[in-house]
Amino acid sequence: MLAQALDHLVRGVVDHPDDVVVELVPQGRNRLLEVQVHHDDVGKVIGRNGRTVKALRQVMGSVGGRGIRVEILDDVLGDGVEDTGESTGNPTAVGSE
Repeated sequence: MLAQALDHLVRGVVDHPDDVVVELVPQGRNRLLEVQVHHDDVGKVIGRNGRTVKALRQVMGSVGGRGIRVEILDDVLGDGVEDTGESTGNPTAVGSE
C-alpha cells in the first residue's frame, strides 16, 4: 500500500511517469521506499531546496508511521545517484562577473 501511494504521488509530479519505479525494501524494523525516476525528473521530485521530497517523506511518514525512509534514485541511466537530502550544486553569486 505504501509503495502504491508513493508511486501515485510521484507519477503526478514527473514528466516521464512510465519510468517511475517504487520499491519497498524491509530493513529490520524500518522500511525503505526506493523511488527510481528518469534522469530528467530527479530535480522535479527533489524540488526547490528539497521541498517536494520533504513533503513526500512527511506524507509517507504520516501514512506508514515511524521507520519509513524515502530515497530518490536516478537509476535509469545506471549511475545510481541517491538523494541524501542535501544540495550538491555550486551556488553562484548573481552579478559576479
